[in-house]
Amino acid sequence: MKLSTQWIRDYVDLTVDDHRLAEDLTNVGISVEGISGTGSDTVFEMEIGTNRPDAMNHYGVAREAAAIYDLPLKPIAPKLPSAARAATSNAPDAALKGRSSTNSAPATTAEGTPFPITVEEPAFCPRFSARVIRNTHIKPSPEKIARRLQLLDQRPISNAVDATNYVLWEIGKPTHVFDADLLEGGRIVVRKARAGETLKTLDGVERKLTTEDLVVCDAKKPVGLAGVMGGYDTMITEKTRNIVIESAWWDPGIVRKMSRRHALHTDASHRFERGADFESTVPSCDLVAQMILDSGGGELVGDVVDVISKKMDQAPVILHVNEVRRILGEGLDAGLIYRLLKRLGFELIPEGQGDAQFRVQIPSWRLDVEREIDIIEEIARLHGYDKFPNTLPAYSGAVVELPHAKMDATLRRRALALGYNEALSLTFISHADAERFSSGAQVLELENPLSEEASVMRTSLVPGMLDMLAWNLNRDVPEARLFEMGSVYEMSNGERVEPRRACLGATLDAVRGVLPASGSLDVSKGEHAAAAEAFRGFKGDVEKLLAPFGCKARYEPGATGYYHPGRSARALMSGVVVAELGQIHPAVAEEKKLRQDVFLAEIDLEQLYDVGLRVVKFAPLGKYPAVERDFSFVFADDVVFEQMRRLVDSLGLTTLRELRPVEIFRGESIAAGKYSILLRARFQSNERTLREEEVAQWSGKIVDALTKLGGVQRA
Repeated sequence: MKLSTQWIRDYVDLTVDDHRLAEDLTNVGISVEGISGTGSDTVFEMEIGTNRPDAMNHYGVAREAAAIYDLPLKPIAPKLPSAARAATSNAPDAALKGRSSTNSAPATTAEGTPFPITVEEPAFCPRFSARVIRNTHIKPSPEKIARRLQLLDQRPISNAVDATNYVLWEIGKPTHVFDADLLEGGRIVVRKARAGETLKTLDGVERKLTTEDLVVCDAKKPVGLAGVMGGYDTMITEKTRNIVIESAWWDPGIVRKMSRRHALHTDASHRFERGADFESTVPSCDLVAQMILDSGGGELVGDVVDVISKKMDQAPVILHVNEVRRILGEGLDAGLIYRLLKRLGFELIPEGQGDAQFRVQIPSWRLDVEREIDIIEEIARLHGYDKFPNTLPAYSGAVVELPHAKMDATLRRRALALGYNEALSLTFISHADAERFSSGAQVLELENPLSEEASVMRTSLVPGMLDMLAWNLNRDVPEARLFEMGSVYEMSNGERVEPRRACLGATLDAVRGVLPASGSLDVSKGEHAAAAEAFRGFKGDVEKLLAPFGCKARYEPGATGYYHPGRSARALMSGVVVAELGQIHPAVAEEKKLRQDVFLAEIDLEQLYDVGLRVVKFAPLGKYPAVERDFSFVFADDVVFEQMRRLVDSLGLTTLRELRPVEIFRGESIAAGKYSILLRARFQSNERTLREEEVAQWSGKIVDALTKLGGVQRA
């Protein structure tokens, strides 16, 4: 948001320049991201945390500046034509019982008749204040007000409407003005909407209300969506002469739900959702009234109407000086603590013997302060984090490593060494993605989702990985390699579980290590052969990633349905599936609008970590020479190397140290549906040099076994 530096200086006599002010505000958590303009037109670009609605205005920032420099803060004192005494209904007990008449506070209309206000939902509207002005004139705002609003990118409308916007940016309290002559029945009622009711809001949109909506009504119809936006039919126009000014305190929860339900986020809802100052309703009402009277003239009718259905006093917090010193250090004595908190508006009453503790009364505008640690944080930020010595906190015992830290680090180092960059995705996904990519487990619903696309906790890392790969491809990064390690969330036997997973993702160009003219497959070898080659390259990355673990992985065809049926596999260790990998199914790729084929691997870290890391053992190099023999066979496509390896292992050849594929060839003289494979066997003894006839005998056994598997030996 934007705030004017000159406007801030209206309330505190600062001697520092704007750049120093920006730096000092940022150091206490009121972040200034940038500065624009010069002189009286200088504007701060502010980034105010969601827990600090009290600082989302000029007076709130001035209050912080006054505390930083220990300067007096000028009070805001509206000057109305006559001393106004609040006509207050303060009957919380009756209000909580239902529709008691004690919830209404009578005022006087322009014609001298009562102007009652009835709050039927005191739990959602604990306080409602109002004033009535008659015989005023609607005109453009004075130059100073219009200019200040323009500096904040606010469009001036009229003196009455601008007064509410000005007060919003001055003290942070949203208010609203109604054309009193358009309020049927001469009364205001705060209630829940009735089934079938509609409201045309100030933006001109006709909105269908539900019984969950809280509305401000006249005697017949809704005239405003409470805490969000006023109604079109009672808005201020150039014909308006009589005005009702409204300033209320709305429950943050119901405002947030209505704002989301109607997709209507406003400056008012932004503040009410985070908690407004309960004590600001009357002062804000008076400020708006003063501005309208000063610019448009008119008469103030009666006293302010202040309907208090229930009190919102914040409970005091006990602050222990020893706890402050334990957390922040010994350099803070009771006197300094007292002075720092007083500068921030806290009231402190000493309790106990000496300076052992204080009873701290929280100011009404600081709804974010609820616990002792919150007050300690206030002391720390105002005192200055740079003033605390750089010391390690006291602790007993030794540093304990997390259970899987070593295995996490091993996987991370391997993935980085293979050229994959670590990435983080959102932990929220859509219902559609949860159904498509989950293993059938019950999902965890969010009570207050950000959107329909982020309405459940993720059940898989795949949706996030696909989104990140698509993001890279859409920004001309065709060779993307990413990995993520994190938790997924699901229900198991009625309890929430968070199993750990890892996911690798790579585009086709990244797997092949080339950048063709287009993102399509290199069809010079045939589309099937090129895709199969890319899959084997990606599978090699997964093999290298799993290699440090204690059991050699065995791979078999097939994976979950969102993988390509012919280019996917499962990795098993000790008969348990630890990973699934392969090319994403074309239908899924099209749905996710991926510009290339992509390859994914999902690793179940719970199962993998149960296997543990392989114990590295030293074995001396053999003293006797090794002997290698090559075998060239033609096999059908459905025969895989794993079958060959298991069959040769079953021969029990004790001197066979290794059997590995060297080359695979398709096409030309090799018939369709078949491939040629060159296998290399290495024989070695630890006791003597092998004889030629022994190697020939063992080679013959290997040839016989591979022939029985369906292979045809090539000359």
